[in-house]
Amino acid sequence: MRLTELPDQDRPRERMLRLGATALSDAELLALFLRTGLQGLNAVELAQQLLNQHRGLAGLLAMEPTELLKAHGLGPARACQMLAALELGRRFLESQLRHESVLSDPQRAGEFIALKLRNYPNEVFAVAFLDSQHRLLAFEELFRGSISSTEVHPRELMRRALAHNAAAVILAHNHPSGVSEPSQADRILTGRIVETLGLIGVRVLDHLIVGHGRPTSLAERGML
Repeated sequence: MRLTELPDQDRPRERMLRLGATALSDAELLALFLRTGLQGLNAVELAQQLLNQHRGLAGLLAMEPTELLKAHGLGPARACQMLAALELGRRFLESQLRHESVLSDPQRAGEFIALKLRNYPNEVFAVAFLDSQHRLLAFEELFRGSISSTEVHPRELMRRALAHNAAAVILAHNHPSGVSEPSQADRILTGRIVETLGLIGVRVLDHLIVGHGRPTSLAERGML
């Protein structure tokens, strides 16, 4: 059945206008980007097929642009629209953090960092540099490693904190396995960084570990 053959109240665009974006399923949201389907599939059915083939929305959006272009039913225009929407979400969260204290909405900070780091196939260690009001000055991916570890140099982190004139930082790294439980090495490294940055009066507010689901906060665990 074509989307135009559905009752108005069941079409994704009309449902969004009536009920809001949160009322739509992943397939319906994706269908708004696809706009049309393929022979024998309407846009929602094609969207559901893509989600099934690529481990859901997270798997689809985690694909490299070159892979996304090859996905059946997408093509350059649709792939670019999806990537642009993802980047808009990242930039929106970043703009909020540049104007508000991170501590006023730690969940938003976690969402922003998770969007940045979650889909990497290797470990990446990043730092959010904050001003004295805990607003975002910069977010930098400083170190990249293998699928299971990253070599982090606290002295380089100190140098970047001084370059940004940061008053505080939030540390973050991803676990490509998807398991965000902190390891003993994570705890030891965090302690070393706290000591190093303490020498120049920069506070470590948190260390977030990104996996599947909500990032794990070492501050919430009492490990800072």
